[in-house]
Amino acid sequence: MIEESSGKTTKKHPWFWSSAVASMVLRLVLIVYFPNTLLNFSSRPEVSTPITSLRRLAEGYWLKQSSMSLYAGLYFDVQCTMDLLFYYRSLGLSLMIENFPAGDIAALVYLWNPLTIITCLGYSTSPIENLMIVLSLYGACRRLVRLAAFGWVMASHLSLYPVILIIPLVLLIGSGLDTPPRKLFLQPKHSDGYKKTSFSWRRVVLFFLWASAWALYVLLLCGISLKEYSGLGEMFKRTYGFILSVEDLSPNIGVLWYFFAEVFDFFRDFFLIVFHINILFMVLPLAIRLHHRPCFLAFVYIAISSILKSYPSVGDSALYLGLLGLFVNALADMQFSFFLFSGYLGTLLLSPVMNNLWIWRGTGNANFYFATAMAYACFQIILVVESVSSMLNHDRALKKGATTVAKKVQ
Repeated sequence: MIEESSGKTTKKHPWFWSSAVASMVLRLVLIVYFPNTLLNFSSRPEVSTPITSLRRLAEGYWLKQSSMSLYAGLYFDVQCTMDLLFYYRSLGLSLMIENFPAGDIAALVYLWNPLTIITCLGYSTSPIENLMIVLSLYGACRRLVRLAAFGWVMASHLSLYPVILIIPLVLLIGSGLDTPPRKLFLQPKHSDGYKKTSFSWRRVVLFFLWASAWALYVLLLCGISLKEYSGLGEMFKRTYGFILSVEDLSPNIGVLWYFFAEVFDFFRDFFLIVFHINILFMVLPLAIRLHHRPCFLAFVYIAISSILKSYPSVGDSALYLGLLGLFVNALADMQFSFFLFSGYLGTLLLSPVMNNLWIWRGTGNANFYFATAMAYACFQIILVVESVSSMLNHDRALKKGATTVAKKVQ
């Protein structure tokens, strides 16, 4: 469980910084001494997708330098990532990490996660999207409204799916960090009294105002950048439309590419609506049940979107697995931990093998690779279900303990 800081700054342990620096040195060593490996990773469908491919970013940049439309080539869906690189470099925003032990664990889990390292070595743009999501969550946790709005707008500008994070962000900005159910617990006001938690509508209104300002600023810059070509309409069609229509059916670790490769064209639009609206169906019920834990709610939303998005990659999983470290105390009794670890490891090792048998050796077929993608999705679903169940059990235990204490006091 995440608790609010008392305002005092505590120095991090030396092992945290040594571990963080070691993870960065490892990346540099791999990049410098194993360049061929980087080329292999950058072409892997598990790492690089039509949305996050650096090759598509490079081609878009080349087309722009040649005074051609960014969407003229095969790799056309790169404008959002290019804009983000420009905005981030100009604004120079920095990410600060609050000194929570759980935060240290989450940071190290993300830095040392093999999926994160592979994503970095594969020159994927997923870490930039992940950075924007983390910026938005960090800004909301610290109630830095402008930073939270900026991160949310840029993350949504990049891949659309972070739009659903608006609910946990509003809850974080309005009421603060994760707490036990408010109807059962009271927060301290003074040494001799208590007050109920209050929701700050003023900060929420400021968040929406700043989000609107950032969105208009982004659209203005995009419009200026594309005025010589096809304008904002074409950008929306080639970016958000590309994501929602699932036009590129190249294999990835998701399940949509195989399904839409097999489905009849007559039913394609219907199933597109079904798959995309499936995410929205889960938003409201989860928000009602987990409204008192907005950080954990954000983790659940990110995990669900990673499972059901059009073009998933291991970089998406690296983000929510890192966020899972924030809740190590509350999820200490989560079941099937070893089973899930083995499942993740097994499917991620089998995926390149099945892809090689299908594409290069010709001794397999698409069903081989799709089977690993299905297994990977199943393990992700089990992780989400078990984590939510464990968090609710943790809350019930807190409720039971609070009730016992109240009876003793009476």
